[in-house]
Amino acid sequence: MSRKTNKHGGGAKTNENGLLFEQSTSLVNSLSNSGFTITNDEVFFDGKFLGYTYNKHNFYSNFLSKKKINYEDYNSIKWLPDDVFINEINKTVYIIEKKFQNSSGSVDEKLATFQFKIYEYKKLLEPINYKVQYIYLLSNWFKQHKYKDYFDYMKLNNCPYYFNELPLDAIGL
Repeated sequence: MSRKTNKHGGGAKTNENGLLFEQSTSLVNSLSNSGFTITNDEVFFDGKFLGYTYNKHNFYSNFLSKKKINYEDYNSIKWLPDDVFINEINKTVYIIEKKFQNSSGSVDEKLATFQFKIYEYKKLLEPINYKVQYIYLLSNWFKQHKYKDYFDYMKLNNCPYYFNELPLDAIGL
């Protein structure tokens, strides 16, 4: 019996589909397209320094290491955020977690894990007195009614979520 092509994501296509969504929702590109200047991870608007933007490992190597924070002193694993904006005006680290889905799968359960990740990021950032705001950026798949309980829980616990686009005021800009 021949194998059918996976058109919906999940399995072997998870990384491919998820990475495409992550690339199409790049914070750096969105900021650049909105008139911000990004130089060496530093974000400026009209020449005024606002903060930093990182993703995955760069958050650790380019920000936390400069602040003399070794993640292993606070967390047992290295969390890899899809995008991060560090707003130096309001001293808040915005963790942007992107979730792509176009069929039922394991991403569904991951929507309820934000409380634990906020806890982990707060431990990591407490020594330098930065606040943490966790944000979900979701594909249209999640607009279905079956996610209502997740969204109610997110609202109750101050975890904003957006679909396909992140408004700049969500990260204090």
